[in-house]
Amino acid sequence: MLGGSIYQTYAIKEAVRQGHYVITCDYLPNNPGHQFAHEYHNVSTTDKEAVLELAKSLKVDGIVAYASDPAAPTAAYVCEKLGLPTSPYQSVEILSKKHLFRQYLTEHGFNVPKAKSYKTFEEAEADIDSFKLPVMVKPVDSSGSKGINKLTDKSQLKAFVEDALSYSRDKIFLIEEFIVKNGPQISGDAFSVDGKLVFHCLGNEFYSDKVDKDFAPLGECWPTVMPKEVIDTLENDLQRLITSLEMRSNAYNVEAIYGEDGKVYILELGARSGGSLIPQITALATGVDMVPYVIKAALGEDCSDLKMAPVKGFWSNYMAHANETGKYAGIEYDEDFKKNHLVDYVTDTKIGDDVHKYRDAQDCVGELILKYDNAEQMTEMIDNMDDFIRIKVN
Repeated sequence: MLGGSIYQTYAIKEAVRQGHYVITCDYLPNNPGHQFAHEYHNVSTTDKEAVLELAKSLKVDGIVAYASDPAAPTAAYVCEKLGLPTSPYQSVEILSKKHLFRQYLTEHGFNVPKAKSYKTFEEAEADIDSFKLPVMVKPVDSSGSKGINKLTDKSQLKAFVEDALSYSRDKIFLIEEFIVKNGPQISGDAFSVDGKLVFHCLGNEFYSDKVDKDFAPLGECWPTVMPKEVIDTLENDLQRLITSLEMRSNAYNVEAIYGEDGKVYILELGARSGGSLIPQITALATGVDMVPYVIKAALGEDCSDLKMAPVKGFWSNYMAHANETGKYAGIEYDEDFKKNHLVDYVTDTKIGDDVHKYRDAQDCVGELILKYDNAEQMTEMIDNMDDFIRIKVN
């Protein structure tokens, strides 16, 4: 298991539950997931060669990079080298790097905005006039909208490039033309079995309107509000992409946009389960728990009983966050909210830890799972979440 974060404990516990001997590795020995494994090794999940040597020495039967963008290519690389079950490393690498993904989409006839990658501000500055503003400036290899900004004036370029590069492990950023959305961004998880898209649970992404950034995510809510024909088009595009990349049995995190131009754009097809408790909410909403299938797929076991199921009820996650900078002092709930809507609060932020006034996903102090009575109530409560929860700060 590559990683032992609080969100990865679900996969670690599931592998143990299935009766496997479970080994975790990352460079953070205090991560909470390690206590549930049988063995831990201090090896970075992004160090492909070190993980390869570790996996060889341990004679492992499968490798999982659950809910981790940076670790997904490592898992595929090592599995390919050792002949273990995996989707192709080259394909997973393409899905993990935004510039490679945009290039692949363009070459294979998918809808994609004009996009180009750069390593320096000077390169981008010399080329910015070739784009129609506004544009998005993004690190090619970050998640959670970290380092992503919408540029409406060329004077913003230097600051946005510096922000993007600060979150890029490869020190590469992407500029792409802005797509005007028709409805909310589509977000959720999916799963293919032997290359066939057999399951997806797609919802609506929502953002904070109280921070400087246009796209500071706060969570997703289900079910999707997009018309069936849009989801059908997206499903067809996802299957075509999965087939083209020769993906096999694999979990995915999906981000897509239905544009005002009537086109569906796949923004992300991460070759791993979503973070932010998306698989856990999916299980509550549909009755389909994808986590056991993640473990089975990694071991080459039969996943053919995984089938589509509709969303029942109204659900969301929510990134709990502070409205001021200071020391974490806990969370307070409105009593009616806690009784009728709160399903779970998952956090590894401890009392006294530093917290920052919310800027983007890096400032999330924990994740809420919430349920609602109907769509109208869900929208109203999400828009006014500060009335129901408060992160206390000293």
